Amino acid sequence: MEMFQRFALLCLCIFHLAALVCAQDQAGFISLDCGLPKDSSYTETSTKLRYTSDANYIETGLPKSILLQYRRMKQQQVWSLRSFPDGIRNCYRFNLTRNTKYLIRATFMYGNYDEQNNLPEFDVHLGPNLWGTIKIENVSVDYSVEIIHVLSSDYLSVCIVNTNKGTPFISALELRPLDNNTYITQTDSLELSIRLDVGSTSNATFRYIDDAYDRVWWPYDLDEWEPFSTSEAVDADGSKNFKPPPRAMKSAVRPVNASNSLDFSINASDPTSQLYVYMHFAEIEELKANESRLFNITWNGNLWYGPLKLNYLSSTTVFSQSAMSGGQYNFSLIKTGNSTHPPIINAIEIYEVKEFSQSQTDEQDVDAIMNIKSFYGLKKNWQGDPCAPQDYLWEGLNCSYPDDDSPRITSLNLSASELTGGFAHYLTNLTMLTSLDLSNNNLTGPVPKFLSQLSSLKFLNLARNKLTGPLPVELLEKQENNTLELRFDGNPDLCRSASCKKEKKKFVVPLVASVASVFVVLAALIGLWSLKRKKQLPGRKVDANCNRSYESLDLSSRQFTYSEVLRMTNNFERVLGKGGFGTVYHGKLDNDEVAVKMLSPSSSQGYKQFQAEVKLLLRVHHRNLTTLVGYCDEGTNMALIYEYMANGNLEEHLSGLEYLHQGCKPPIVHRDVKSTNILINEKFQAKLADFGLSRVFPVEGGTHVSTTIAGTPGYLDPEYYISNRLTEKSDVYSFGVVLLEIITGHPVISKSAENGHTHVAQWVSSMLDKGDIRSTVDPRLKGDFDINAAWKAVEIAMACVSSTANRRPFMNQVVMELNDCLAMEAAQKKESITTSDSNNSVEMITVNLHTELSPLAR
Repeated sequence: MEMFQRFALLCLCIFHLAALVCAQDQAGFISLDCGLPKDSSYTETSTKLRYTSDANYIETGLPKSILLQYRRMKQQQVWSLRSFPDGIRNCYRFNLTRNTKYLIRATFMYGNYDEQNNLPEFDVHLGPNLWGTIKIENVSVDYSVEIIHVLSSDYLSVCIVNTNKGTPFISALELRPLDNNTYITQTDSLELSIRLDVGSTSNATFRYIDDAYDRVWWPYDLDEWEPFSTSEAVDADGSKNFKPPPRAMKSAVRPVNASNSLDFSINASDPTSQLYVYMHFAEIEELKANESRLFNITWNGNLWYGPLKLNYLSSTTVFSQSAMSGGQYNFSLIKTGNSTHPPIINAIEIYEVKEFSQSQTDEQDVDAIMNIKSFYGLKKNWQGDPCAPQDYLWEGLNCSYPDDDSPRITSLNLSASELTGGFAHYLTNLTMLTSLDLSNNNLTGPVPKFLSQLSSLKFLNLARNKLTGPLPVELLEKQENNTLELRFDGNPDLCRSASCKKEKKKFVVPLVASVASVFVVLAALIGLWSLKRKKQLPGRKVDANCNRSYESLDLSSRQFTYSEVLRMTNNFERVLGKGGFGTVYHGKLDNDEVAVKMLSPSSSQGYKQFQAEVKLLLRVHHRNLTTLVGYCDEGTNMALIYEYMANGNLEEHLSGLEYLHQGCKPPIVHRDVKSTNILINEKFQAKLADFGLSRVFPVEGGTHVSTTIAGTPGYLDPEYYISNRLTEKSDVYSFGVVLLEIITGHPVISKSAENGHTHVAQWVSSMLDKGDIRSTVDPRLKGDFDINAAWKAVEIAMACVSSTANRRPFMNQVVMELNDCLAMEAAQKKESITTSDSNNSVEMITVNLHTELSPLAR
């Protein structure tokens, strides 16, 4: 018998050793020490958990460390952290397996890492839903939130969200797979309220390696309870689903008075909250044959479960089948009449239901957009769920939100995103896409047929890339059937038919379109803006047409019927663009190409602006103003017919203003100068367009005209906005904004979490305060420009955007100063071209570098 006992003990020891080795495998555990250097790891001393760096799970944030004095008595995973000073939402992404149940724990230890003693408050999101708010109230205390969650997809996002109450951070992030047959709820996730080791023998918290799931347990006892324990092992076979830790199950409590019930209460802070309660029991006394322990469990006086009979050294878990509510939870364990022993309990877990009502974006869409990001190496802050919550919608995306279904991506704008190579086939997986903009990139090769598989697609913009070959017939058919608006201008080697003509090309350096230097763009701007000007003021020749009154114009010779417009546009076959006025279509008048702008009934502009533009453009003429061929005014069918501009909208403001201000009598103020109101023809000649808001000074020599405010935010003269006093300097301000756009490559208004909305002029001013001209100029130029020319051009632009009109130059002065910039840059380009490969045939555009205007003081 003694030998058998020794053998059993040996087997038990071997089993425990095997269980320990198995536990040390930590299969499926993800243990991230946030802020730990990339590719580094360590084993935490007290828990034997192996922690790794979080760097492979997140793209943003800064690694930091808490101060040394706060590390004492703290586990190593809270010594470092990741801080998020930039961005509103910063997210971790995990590729996991759908329908898997996980215990997820996030830990936060401030430890005065920034030496500011500024205790922050911020939110944590699980996917698109709010998990909780973290409010750090003590510099030396670590805080944790823990949730049990079933994955609805093959990925999981944990996001740290800035709520403008201090810089968010995170110290550790841990995921532990659970048995899917445990912690079952009807719909939602479970957030931990408390987990208790009742009758603890050590009076200390514990977790892994004593708990196979790495749950953290707190000791708990009451005066009315009597703790007792055993040295025997509970659940030695390890077969229980809930796997209550043997360390907790070896101890229990019973009422001090054996005839009394065992009572405890839960008071919910929110009476509307719903709870799930898990009670773990194990008989740790070896009862004799004539002894028994039977008891019932009541909740608020009503039978909840029972009678319960326990098995020796084997655990039993009693738990809620559905959510419990009411705010007050009084539990009593009452022995039955035939029981010889009082009730006992070993451990308790209490969870609160966490409702996650916002659905994740459709998983196919998420996979597609993530693969597109990877395919093109996009440097966008695309983190967390693409569509949800709507406050954090990814840049460049629009989504639909069906009532009973997942959000879907419906629009993708990757214009000017530095895309290179061919088309990502993953685009076809965005099956609900209605709009796709890939313009202004460096995409190469043919346009793939698979784009026609996007059955919901209504708008496709491929303009200004380096695409080649014929367009797919399927796309052209959709365009002809008016089911798809297709743009592909700015691709010289792309054509509409399979019989594309191959032309021998030269190596051309077109000054307008060159990406070698922004000041090459400025050179073209000056040349196109001031070619063949007449004498400067005051003896300048005035265009006779400018003196004609509106009433004397004979408009009938330029008027077309609506049926003529239909024939001209071939029933509006080809769309060139859209704007606040309406849609612009390609047309043919006799043998000349034209652009027909149709006034939309829902247009933000009206009939008054339509009339104003017709009358003005029939009255003034300049090579840098769009020519109005004619118009249609037939009931609700109103159209403006312009000369065709083959290169569309340059989005760079070039020529025309000087003529309006000084070449016309009385002068004309455009009132809506912006980059999108410039059109470029096949010779890269820029022409100012859209005169619906223009105003004429009624009295020659007048300094201003009072008028209702009109214009585009960001470009609008602030002095005009405040005073309603319109002057030609209002156009100068708008031109200065456009000039800053060209120089910097920045949008007019940019948005950031720290600074809110910032105007480009404010940003440039801050850069100039640092004396940093290289970082001010568009970084895509990679420093290929003349520094002196850069300084001069920026100074000109900043003078134009002065807050008061009397400090701004006149347009003729701006032209002269920009000519100086051109001369500086042209000298550098001439030297560069001289030393370039002699095999390249270089074609240059000649511009006028001379002016008789007096210089602008610098």
